Amino acid sequence: MDQVQKANSGHPGMPMGMADVATVLWSRFVKYDPVDPAWLDRDRVVLSGGHGSALLYGVMLLTGQGKAGDRHLGPMTVEDLQQFRQWGSRTAGHPEYGEGPGVECTTGPLGQGIAMAVGMALGEAHLRETFGVEVVDHRTYAMCGDGDLMEGVAMEAASLAGHLGLGRLVVLYDDNGITIDGGTQMSFTEDTTEKFRAMGWHVVSVDGHDIPAVTNAIAVARDVLDRPSLIRCRTTIGFGSPNKGGKSAAHGAPLGVDEVRLTKVALGLDPEQAFFVDPVAVALFRDGDGARAEARSAWNARLAGSPQRTAMLAQYSPTLDLSGVVWPAHAVGGKLATRKASQMAIQALAAAVPGLLGGSADLAESNLTTIKGDAEIQRGAYGGRNICFGVREHAMAGVSNGLVLHGGLRPYCATFLIFHDYHRPSFRLSALMGLPVVYVYTHDSVWVGEDGPTHQPIETLAAIRLVPNAWLVRPADANEANEAWAMALERCDGPVALALTRQELLTLDRTVYPPASSIRQGAYVLVEDAAATVTLIASGSEVGLALDARVALAGEGIAARVVNMACTAIFDRQDGDYKKAVLGGLPRVSIEAGVTAGWERYVGDGASVGIDRFGASAPGKVVSEKLGLNVANVVDVVRGVVG
Repeated sequence: MDQVQKANSGHPGMPMGMADVATVLWSRFVKYDPVDPAWLDRDRVVLSGGHGSALLYGVMLLTGQGKAGDRHLGPMTVEDLQQFRQWGSRTAGHPEYGEGPGVECTTGPLGQGIAMAVGMALGEAHLRETFGVEVVDHRTYAMCGDGDLMEGVAMEAASLAGHLGLGRLVVLYDDNGITIDGGTQMSFTEDTTEKFRAMGWHVVSVDGHDIPAVTNAIAVARDVLDRPSLIRCRTTIGFGSPNKGGKSAAHGAPLGVDEVRLTKVALGLDPEQAFFVDPVAVALFRDGDGARAEARSAWNARLAGSPQRTAMLAQYSPTLDLSGVVWPAHAVGGKLATRKASQMAIQALAAAVPGLLGGSADLAESNLTTIKGDAEIQRGAYGGRNICFGVREHAMAGVSNGLVLHGGLRPYCATFLIFHDYHRPSFRLSALMGLPVVYVYTHDSVWVGEDGPTHQPIETLAAIRLVPNAWLVRPADANEANEAWAMALERCDGPVALALTRQELLTLDRTVYPPASSIRQGAYVLVEDAAATVTLIASGSEVGLALDARVALAGEGIAARVVNMACTAIFDRQDGDYKKAVLGGLPRVSIEAGVTAGWERYVGDGASVGIDRFGASAPGKVVSEKLGLNVANVVDVVRGVVG
């Protein structure tokens, strides 16, 4: 109450309604190290209903857990709570990953926390089977509300969790019957219990304010190891508020000074005291700290004596050693689709990087992302590295976020580029949290062909580039595909999207052109020409088109430079001198099989060859030709620019 009231902003209802459940969970069940919130074998607790962040911050204050002296992960203080929702504070309106103990992930977009919790539970299952229960033995809990369970991403993830039988996943559902607009009878009347049972979950319903009942429900759920558990906690939103309890008015606005006083009186608290920390409450949460420290010490001893210690700690390292990768070699003059080059790179990486795993949204045969010779992850068999996500693009990305957050794993997930839109919210969270998820997007242009405009990405490349802290890398040939994968796995602070072709591309002669590693600068001069009067800037498959257009232009007496713009995000962070040297001072023409929006940043007063309309159903080469992605059109546009 006090956090929200002082900030004059926030959501008091969920924290008040779920306080009893959170107290039982954290004081009696959650395994954690009081002085190290990043302990590898801790239980993970995800607050999927991130609007209830005041509850998490309050619990962290009471547990006292935190890493002393760490600005981000240090123990929560009363002063932190008093800065709720203020600039620069650790107590943001919705929990932000890395900004406080107990904040396992950034939540707020409803349903995402459920997907990430499924990813964490899957990560635990995989690593437990890989390294043994002696050193990997923890659970994942999530707290969610009605809104979470209305979101499609949560249902996709719940379906996958039920299919896989992730028995160490327990979701505590704040079943308060209230949404922002009013009662759930307005819009959410399905039988949640039977729905989850049908998806393979253990489900039980309890009074969320009955401490013994909640305790028993969690204890039983912990013992159900062959399927995930949903505990429906029937609660009162804004519990204790005489005039707003049980009403939507308690959801998303401060109770008001007078109502806070009345609520404190109703709960037996001193209405004159704000941010009061009851020593009895502190003792309830911290009395078990001795046992928690002993549990951590015992784990340390088991890890020290484990033959898996070195391998396990290496796998948890945030940086990957790729020195042992035997990269596939690609002959000059050969032709290979970059999705096939990616397939070959994945095999090479999988042999050298044991923490690499991933899968596709039911498109493995098209995305070419299967790790050959490795098993599929299925119910009761979690040691493989191929994840069958099914047609669940949104959950696939959310689960991948959870896998990274768990630690010890570097996931990739794959689909057609056009279906990026199906999981864009999870992709955005990858960027916001700085998670190194690799997104493998194949069929990256109108060369998809006969499937037509529904499957031909036009605006998607530009849309991905708009996301802060996200890299979109579009390799121009097979050797650049190797480099793109290396860049993706070397990156530790954000997602990398690989845009790969369905059609074959010519493997460039690197004795003539700069090395493929040049794409690490984001963009580089592929062809320099002192006599040039124009610069052609292209990405991916259009680099070949730019080279062909250069030859045609030379036949008309127009010399051209060619720039390969593989990743705008990396290029944009280069120093001014480098960018000036690459772009040059000549008129510029960009070439890309997508919308031209965004290219004005690089061509200035020049021109762009692209596609500012939807595609069409026809063979890819025909579509490309008809929409102007051909030498003749590029030459015509260049003529108009150089005069």
